[in-house]
Amino acid sequence: MTPITVVEGRRVSLSNLDKVLYPATGTTKGEVLHYYAATATEVLLAHLRDRPLSFLRYPDGPDGQQFFTKSPPPGTPSWVHTAPVPHHEKEEARQVVVQDLPSLMWAANLVVEFHTPQWRAGAPGVADRMVFDLDPGAPATVVECCAVALWLRERLAADGLEAYGKTSGSKGLHLLVPVEPTASAQVSAYAKRLAVRAEKELPELVVHRMKRALRPGKVFVDFSQNAAAKTTATPYTLRARAEPAVSAPVTWEEIETCRSPGDLAFLAGDMAERLHRYGDLLAPLNDPGQGRPVPGSP
Repeated sequence: MTPITVVEGRRVSLSNLDKVLYPATGTTKGEVLHYYAATATEVLLAHLRDRPLSFLRYPDGPDGQQFFTKSPPPGTPSWVHTAPVPHHEKEEARQVVVQDLPSLMWAANLVVEFHTPQWRAGAPGVADRMVFDLDPGAPATVVECCAVALWLRERLAADGLEAYGKTSGSKGLHLLVPVEPTASAQVSAYAKRLAVRAEKELPELVVHRMKRALRPGKVFVDFSQNAAAKTTATPYTLRARAEPAVSAPVTWEEIETCRSPGDLAFLAGDMAERLHRYGDLLAPLNDPGQGRPVPGSP
């Protein structure tokens, strides 16, 4: 029998609470739901709000089947908000938008990574943030990503833009930049110019093309997630890794002093203390007043 709990007046089914989702740490589904309900709720909801969701589902843990979906899953409750979004194949495509705790717990019960675009549901394809996904090719690690992040931070600042960092929750680092509402194509073009410049100025460290053969020992500066159709792991989401790794906001001091991959690896159990110490380091991303103009064509 599936337990039913009432969350802010909504009946939410929570299943398989004792199921181990992360074998490396023995973390159960119940503990995952507790992380979302008790630790990450307020900050995660702030970053999910008004953004159409894509789900990477891993119901049997990271070693089981994984599948990516943008459509509302079968059985989505009628009270879960959805929004129309542009879609290549269907004119009336809709996606889930998590606006409250009951919807968050319903989604978390599906065992998902949360992925969101750089725009909000009311303005598809008009970005209010820019992202750089710094992805290391072995033997490079997040340490090399930090060096690239510092370079990008300086160049962005020279253009009047302020960057904020978070771990990817995997091997790399994400830089997020609040911007004035700007067409995704313009944001993508600017981000690409900066990635190309990074490769030109740091040729031993950076590559801006996705081709695998180019990437060993270098950091791939992935600007493509600024495209309107692309998404990025939402801040504070758990990832489908061996351990319950979080895509965790980090300070610039932590980026500057990172000397080993373990320095920037955070699990669900680390987040309550970090939130108590720092609050939401990415809060400026949700403040419209922090957005700055994106430079146009050079």
